[in-house]
Amino acid sequence: MADISSNFLGIRSPNPFWLASAPPTDKEINVVRAFEAGWGGVVWKTLGEDPPVVNVHGPRYGTLLGADRRVLGLNNIELISDRPLQTNLEEIRRVKRAWPDRAMIVSLMVPCEEQSWKSILPQVEDTGADGIELNFGCPHGMSERGMGAAVGQVPEYIQMVTAWCKHYSRLPVIVKLTPNITDIRQPARAAAAGGADAVSLINTINSVIGVDLERMVMSPSTAGWGSHGGYCGPAVKPIALNMVAEIARDPATTGLPISGIGGVSTWRDAAEFIALGAGTVQVCTAAMVYGFKIVQDLCSGLENFMDQQGYATLDDMRGRAVSTVKNWNQLNLQHVEKAVINQDSCIQCGRCHVVCEDTSHQAIFATTTPGARRFEINEAECVGCNLCVSMCPVPDTITMRVLKPGEVDQRTGHAVSADYANWTTHPNNPSRVAA
Repeated sequence: MADISSNFLGIRSPNPFWLASAPPTDKEINVVRAFEAGWGGVVWKTLGEDPPVVNVHGPRYGTLLGADRRVLGLNNIELISDRPLQTNLEEIRRVKRAWPDRAMIVSLMVPCEEQSWKSILPQVEDTGADGIELNFGCPHGMSERGMGAAVGQVPEYIQMVTAWCKHYSRLPVIVKLTPNITDIRQPARAAAAGGADAVSLINTINSVIGVDLERMVMSPSTAGWGSHGGYCGPAVKPIALNMVAEIARDPATTGLPISGIGGVSTWRDAAEFIALGAGTVQVCTAAMVYGFKIVQDLCSGLENFMDQQGYATLDDMRGRAVSTVKNWNQLNLQHVEKAVINQDSCIQCGRCHVVCEDTSHQAIFATTTPGARRFEINEAECVGCNLCVSMCPVPDTITMRVLKPGEVDQRTGHAVSADYANWTTHPNNPSRVAA
């Protein structure tokens, strides 16, 4: 069976699945239960200076639900740990001693002042923790105090604080990045310039989950008032994957280790992050929805996939998809695909026809015979947009066929170029023409 053990920054864990810094890692009893269930590591909920922060004592979470009440996204307004610093440190020390084979990372957030970091770092190091994660991403509550995302949105601050931490601590430093920024590469480059050993991303996204229309109050609310919160869960995965890929393929951060976070609910989600360069994968929402034992499915699923694909270790698959992520102007405009409908499995629901007719290119037509109807592709209008594939309720009933070199595209009347594979030097390549 494939070996899914992880060695991230020299921090070893039996699997790459770590619980992210969040409510599930708030205290000793939670973390012990997580390790008993099989999690490879945890990032302890963010610690700050004493006196502790005060959280709201009303609704902290808001949920975006699908039609089947499946959780699509979770919004939270909970702050960093509201327990005394020494209580947290004592519990971290006990847990690490009891579970030496599991990764123990401590998330930190203190004011953007050198003395504050100089004071807290040796206290964390004394617990025996394996590393620290700098929380430069929290978008609510703490950012209004000049911490969290307020730091993560300023590359100069990221570099400065990271350098302080590298100076005052021997522990590996992971910088957790905020997605609430235009170009994720800038803070990643700043972290690398400050000496960061790795980055983790994404933290939660600024959000308002909804409005109670009967009361005309935003949701969730405390005593009639609410605040924007941090959005996480399955719905943020595409955003997280893009940002991970941007860092992984950026020449300025090539080789910078990445801990991937954002919407991981299945082993397949985790495998996608690893394929785009992540060395470990952090999970929060899925554990809050399904409980800690979900890690067992994550591990077995990842092992089975790696066995089927012939990957012996995580390193064998890590980053293998990064080279396929390109800028738009590098895409091959000589490549042509057309939709194909499998009439044997088609249930004649007509969804493909409706969406193509109303919102796309009118490339699907219906023919009616007594007692039956049939939907077919008009290749002269099909642009290969893939919308019908996405909307079809029967998997693999509509697929895409690649036109071969020399085959005529009925939409344009032109034959597919025989040298379309050499797109980087093709005269029709817009990036080449621009050059």
